[in-house]
Amino acid sequence: MNGLFVLHPEAFELIYPSDLRDDIGQLITLAAPPQTSTTILANLDLLKDVDIILSGWGAPVLDEAFMTAAPDLKAFLYGAGSIRAFVTDAFWARNIPISTAAEANAIPVSEYTLSQIIFCLKAGWQLNTLCRDPRIARSTGWINQRSVTGHGCYQSTVGLISMGRIARKVRHLLRALDVSVIAYDPFLSRDEAEILGIELVPLDEVFRRADVVSLHTPDLPETQGMITGHLLSQMKANAAFINTARSAVVRHDELIAVLAVRPDLWAVLDVTEQATDLEFRSLQELPNVTLTPHIAGSTGRECARMGRFMHDELQRFLRGETLRFSVDREEAALMA
Repeated sequence: MNGLFVLHPEAFELIYPSDLRDDIGQLITLAAPPQTSTTILANLDLLKDVDIILSGWGAPVLDEAFMTAAPDLKAFLYGAGSIRAFVTDAFWARNIPISTAAEANAIPVSEYTLSQIIFCLKAGWQLNTLCRDPRIARSTGWINQRSVTGHGCYQSTVGLISMGRIARKVRHLLRALDVSVIAYDPFLSRDEAEILGIELVPLDEVFRRADVVSLHTPDLPETQGMITGHLLSQMKANAAFINTARSAVVRHDELIAVLAVRPDLWAVLDVTEQATDLEFRSLQELPNVTLTPHIAGSTGRECARMGRFMHDELQRFLRGETLRFSVDREEAALMA
């Protein structure tokens, strides 16, 4: 079968490193050099004999023109997470299987989240700030100041919002800790919650009871602005809020207002793309905010895991097996 890589050049090098490209080259014939979403539109003839497209960040929009130019396309393997940004009705009309490496990308997100949950339960960010204050002696009793000493992991409560793929991995990792886990997810049944070992509670109760709240809600019309200042203001003393999901789910202006009057709270924000410039500057200036540039997902060598997942899916496809990570239209609509 003929295949083609179509994605951003930097993503190509990260997701499909040379050794993995060699393995893929043993399975299919590459119809042309790697293309980008721009170059393939200028060379649609390259698609006429392509059976399989391997992609990743920077994928082409699978619109009517693209699909018409690819009459033999039989599978689309996306070596990254959500496919919502580029699939269209024209693609779904062809009933072509599409597989995603969202499961692979969920691994580093859950690992990042676990690291921040533990660090926040130890009041690590607050105490790091104290350690930088030259007025505080290293060996004196500052660590015993109960106003900033963390709760620690033992018998603490972690709150998870939306029990999708990533939150379930976080819950699995939390089993190594002596913590209770509560969660809000209106689509999760009580039986599923019992299997996961979590207590389902209303959203406001998550914020009232949890020592750390971790957000895992996708950006959907009905979830935008879901996390309000009212919810955040109910958090207990020295609690923390972590967002590795989508920034549109949080009302940043209200988050900023709460953090300004609640210096005991801490926010770890890995996603801020929907914050205005003014809001982002305010977040930068607040002493009780930790910002990271969307690094919870796959970075560095972790990206090759996503490519390896797609290599394995390619093998399954060529053997005539069901793809392990295929996504249908309904699932795609709920992706982050």
